[in-house]
Amino acid sequence: MSYRKTFKLICGLAGGSAVLVLAAAAADSRGSSGDVVGRWSSFTSVQAAQPAWTATSHTPAPSGHVWDFNWDKRDPSVLSNGKKKEKLAEDPGSGQDSSKPKATRNILLIRHSQYNLSGNSDKERTLTLLGREQADLTGQRLAALGLKYDVLIHSSMARATETANIISKHLPGVELMSCDLLREGAPIEPVPPVTHWKPDAVQYHEDGARIEAAFRRYIHRADPKQKEDSYEIIVCHANVIRYFVCRALQFPPEGWLRMGLNNGSITWLTIRPSGRVALRTLGDAGFMPPDKLTRT
Repeated sequence: MSYRKTFKLICGLAGGSAVLVLAAAAADSRGSSGDVVGRWSSFTSVQAAQPAWTATSHTPAPSGHVWDFNWDKRDPSVLSNGKKKEKLAEDPGSGQDSSKPKATRNILLIRHSQYNLSGNSDKERTLTLLGREQADLTGQRLAALGLKYDVLIHSSMARATETANIISKHLPGVELMSCDLLREGAPIEPVPPVTHWKPDAVQYHEDGARIEAAFRRYIHRADPKQKEDSYEIIVCHANVIRYFVCRALQFPPEGWLRMGLNNGSITWLTIRPSGRVALRTLGDAGFMPPDKLTRT
């Protein structure tokens, strides 16, 4: 059998099996035709053993979860005010466009830098020398991005406040604000559970409500009055950031503890006017030298 005839014969084979047979036939074309036929029989056995490719056998089944475009309760197409509905019914063009968000919100979530773990109170848990270096590197990175930042909000805890103050030195003119809602805590019981950290039910109940309130305050699409894209920095804590990411992406929030964040890292969420959310970076710390990376 000639190489050309062998090639025509294997053209009907599927995927990787055809490649294997073609390679063997090419190699055997230099030998006798009897050799080709003999080897052909062995390769057809290999091909027969390969499972047929189908879309259903190789593509994961959809989870069935449908994206909720009104996840932040700010979808202009869903109006709860009866008077607004009546007005739009009478004059569909009145105020309809003005009620639609047009700007994109960019939220850069910064985890605080390394701090003194042996402190007995929050005031004593200030940044270490390395932590201050990390905050300085994060500030340099944010400045180097060349973005027009609108505000720098930080948790009221000492380590987050100190981190924000160091970052702020690299961003002159950006308003600095403190918020108690952003304090560290236990947002929701993680799945799977861990043995080294087990807050009681009361802590989950109290912290979870507070952190969820912080999410609703800061993570949402732009107000219709906002004309330009915005860039906001929030300096807070690993648990808060991980919970925010899960909620914003509509992932199961109980999976928050499956992510790890370095100190001083940058997590970037983008929220479009349509309500679509994108995670541009998660825990980016590539701007720091390897010997400066920590997760305490």
